[in-house]
Amino acid sequence: MSNPVFFAAPGALDQQVPGSQYVLQGAEARHAVTVKRISVGESVDIADGAGKRLTGTVAAVGHGELTVECAALETEERPDLRLVLVQALAKGDRDELAAETATELGIDAVIPWQSERSIVRWKGERAAKAHAKWQSVVTAAAKQARRAWIPEVRAAVDGAGLQAAVSAADLAIILHEDAVRPLRAVLESWRDGDSDGGTGGPGPREILLIVGPEGGISPREVTKLCSAGAVTALLGHHVLRSSTAGPAATVLASDILGRW
Repeated sequence: MSNPVFFAAPGALDQQVPGSQYVLQGAEARHAVTVKRISVGESVDIADGAGKRLTGTVAAVGHGELTVECAALETEERPDLRLVLVQALAKGDRDELAAETATELGIDAVIPWQSERSIVRWKGERAAKAHAKWQSVVTAAAKQARRAWIPEVRAAVDGAGLQAAVSAADLAIILHEDAVRPLRAVLESWRDGDSDGGTGGPGPREILLIVGPEGGISPREVTKLCSAGAVTALLGHHVLRSSTAGPAATVLASDILGRW
């Protein structure tokens, strides 16, 4: 069974070496001590959310802090090919559920999208609170999945912002029930270099997986996004909920593109 994971701040583990001790403090330490009831002698992992993972043994437990003796410190590189979920805002917390599940399945970043048909609206103070909540949900999911990297919840975008993101991506796929080509075919064609951008280039590449709200993506939005370089793809024979499509596409893409 894998060790429980607790998160430290990015860079907090940089000076650790085998045999050194790291003191975890704050909310994560309180969760480890009070909720998980971690005790001396147990093995745990401390990750900084930016790729570093300390594996060690609990040397001491105090009030609101956990001292861990480092047995090993590893750096997990980010994949060269990154998957980004563009999730339209949806009612009933289905958008958050999509981000949470996709994180457990390996998504690298999430972009909240204020689509034309989104019932939920992020405005003013609510936007900042909603973004922070999404990041909290994603962080908890990364912890549950024992990930060393916490996916970034990027700034929310409107239609124009998403068009810009599509133009900058190596591949942008709109998951759409009226699409002709299956998602598998689109991904395999791109992987094999038959599509624009499939041969890749220096540096990391990004694939956007675009999911609409409950009412679907409007025809006008599809036209604009395709004009910016996106392609449509069919995900299965049935219409999936907004909370299901992104995670399902993440699994398929991870398999086809060799991330798993």
